[in-house]
Amino acid sequence: MATAQLTDATVQFRGSLLRRAALFTAVNRASLSLAAGQSHGLVGESGSGKSTLGRVMLGLQAVTSGTVSVAGADPGALRGPALLAFRRRVQCVFQDSAATLDPRMTIGASVREGLDIHRIGTMEARQEAVRAMLIRVGLPRDFAERYPHEVSGGQRQRVNIARSLVLEPQILIADEPVSALDVSVQAQVLDLLADLRRDMGLTMLFISHDLMVVREICDTVSVMQRGDIVETAATETLFSRPTHPATQQLLSAV
Repeated sequence: MATAQLTDATVQFRGSLLRRAALFTAVNRASLSLAAGQSHGLVGESGSGKSTLGRVMLGLQAVTSGTVSVAGADPGALRGPALLAFRRRVQCVFQDSAATLDPRMTIGASVREGLDIHRIGTMEARQEAVRAMLIRVGLPRDFAERYPHEVSGGQRQRVNIARSLVLEPQILIADEPVSALDVSVQAQVLDLLADLRRDMGLTMLFISHDLMVVREICDTVSVMQRGDIVETAATETLFSRPTHPATQQLLSAV
């Protein structure tokens, strides 16, 4: 059963070209299905539309046409309490680990913020959940008292993962979560995400421009080119028998 389903999703932006209004199609009639517990990779060159598609699934970008169902709801149609409940079920991790953390808040306060917003448990229970989640992502309990500028980039990304998963979501949208990290740290964070996905039963959309990273963590892969999803296959099938020129080009560049 699909946990997320996009059918003919199109996203267009109106820009300006030589003083004439022009439509730019970022995503063109894209269809995508994520099964429960699946890790699905979305790859393509910069500007191919993959991050826009991720924002659609998060409810941060409306579609121009097509249908979207994520965790049982159309995120673009939700308002008020229904949208708040959706935010708990669908979480995200972005590329820039520093920009997504408030430098004035301790790490513990940042990880606890979602629990506070959703009013989950007592304050004591929230603080214990934060400490337990920090340990789960490989950080010491006393990290809760530190500030983002006091830790490394890899540690900040672990904090962001803890911040997203402390709410125990159904779906995680990971948009280039390791591309800003050193290669050795990338491997550690990928292993962490793989372990957490398995242990928590997460469904994950993993967005990346790097096919080798996607190969490490994804069950299936879709390739985007200029707004179109041009190929979808099981990961090893896509690597061994790519059918679309865009996929072949990405593989040849590895």
